[in-house]
Amino acid sequence: MRRVARVLAASCVAVLMLVAGCGTGGGSGDGEYSFVSPGGKTRLFYPPDERGRLTGLNGESLLNPGEKIRLSDFRGQPVVLNVWGSWCGPCRSEIDDLKAVQSRLGDRVRVLGINVRDERSAASDFVRNHGVNYPSIYSPSGRALLALDGFPRSTVPATIVLDRQHRVAAVYLTEITRAGLLPKVRTIVQEPSGAK
Repeated sequence: MRRVARVLAASCVAVLMLVAGCGTGGGSGDGEYSFVSPGGKTRLFYPPDERGRLTGLNGESLLNPGEKIRLSDFRGQPVVLNVWGSWCGPCRSEIDDLKAVQSRLGDRVRVLGINVRDERSAASDFVRNHGVNYPSIYSPSGRALLALDGFPRSTVPATIVLDRQHRVAAVYLTEITRAGLLPKVRTIVQEPSGAK
């Protein structure tokens, strides 16, 4: 019985390691983004030549049902994606920090929320009550996250910083703060448009 328990525990650890982190397709900078194990890291940073491109991310607007929001709407702009839920304590804690990033960097960057596992009314009330200054995709099932190939939909909150070509430059699998996020986003904003 103990042997079975050990084998089961080892299998669970192996599976968790495979789905618990980020990486890029092939390291060429031109590949599609694909999620791979980071070995337990919660903050991952990629130099331009190791970034994978994120494509196909879209979904219905949280506040404007029927209106579609697409990552491609922000062509040429760095984007800060934030996976959140109104029920999530760390998400509530980081909201002012995300608003500050959007306010301080203005048109130079776009913050885009992806609301998951939530009721539309609860999420909409949360956005209005906190004066959120950026849009969110409403994806209660987490379907919008399918564009993040292999990304574990149970990771909430999570923040992904995309460069101007919408390649993954940084991933935070934990609550963020403006002090931790703003310098990284400023660095991405200052990169040349064609950084490879």
